[in-house]
Amino acid sequence: MAPALPRRVTVVEVGPRDGLQNEARALSVDDRVAFCEGLVSAGLPVVEVGAFVSPKWVPQMAGSDEVLRRVAGAAEARGERSAVRLPVLVPNLRGYEAARAAGARAIAVFTAASETFNRKNINASIDESFARFAEFVPEARAAGLWVRGYVSTCFGCPYEGPVDPGRVLDVAARLVEAGCHEVSIGDTIGVAVPTQVHEVMGKLKAALPPEVLAVHFHDTRGTALANVLAALEEGIAVVDSSAGGLGGCPYAPGASGNLATEDLLYMLHGMGIETGVDLPAVVAASRRLAPRIGHGLPSRYVQAAPTSDGA
Repeated sequence: MAPALPRRVTVVEVGPRDGLQNEARALSVDDRVAFCEGLVSAGLPVVEVGAFVSPKWVPQMAGSDEVLRRVAGAAEARGERSAVRLPVLVPNLRGYEAARAAGARAIAVFTAASETFNRKNINASIDESFARFAEFVPEARAAGLWVRGYVSTCFGCPYEGPVDPGRVLDVAARLVEAGCHEVSIGDTIGVAVPTQVHEVMGKLKAALPPEVLAVHFHDTRGTALANVLAALEEGIAVVDSSAGGLGGCPYAPGASGNLATEDLLYMLHGMGIETGVDLPAVVAASRRLAPRIGHGLPSRYVQAAPTSDGA
């Protein structure tokens, strides 16, 4: 008998941050605001709008404070501010303070299950990354902010190879203990297959409440949707995706784009799983962005959908 699947899935849209930060062309604040507005209007309940990181290292995220203010302000004006969560990525206390000054109500922190990747990505050990979190996550929780944690390289590392699921569990549990409301388990280089997803997520949900767990798959080897299905079979009901299939990681050689939001929605809706998201509206937002980034969109659904589906 097939395992019961969640009746509803929360789609976490990471395109405006994880997608755009890996694009060669840095978009204007106006373009990024328009992209976020289109995604919010499509009914996505969580839209990660930017990152408070050094523009020297990630120029694509410069102006995230203005993006957040404008997108949040527009939602407020429509009376929808409480209906959508707009997290921003923060690497340290300085980033947190800047995010708070911009009015952030939700933040995300990040670490990895692989020491080598973490050092390449943020120039810190895993323990050092947790020491940084301790400088601001308790304050964020006390101030009523929602906090998300990302764990990279949960299924494989470009430098160390296979990753022990026990290490993934250790880092995820530490994030929950540190104050994260939700922990996203990432396949940063897109090497996972469904049997691995069952193993890792099964181990995690045996130790942590399933409702705090999310998954974040890259489609580098074409297995992202199959991996989502495996996660759903484990009772995971929060899935990250990127509109148009944009994204990757500059510190993970060969890692292509994230799972496309449109492809994910098509599968979920076809399976009778509710999301509350308007698929044609997401297609429209992605297609409006395409000329700005200067290349086609990887999303298979966007490529297959007729123009009338939301250009």
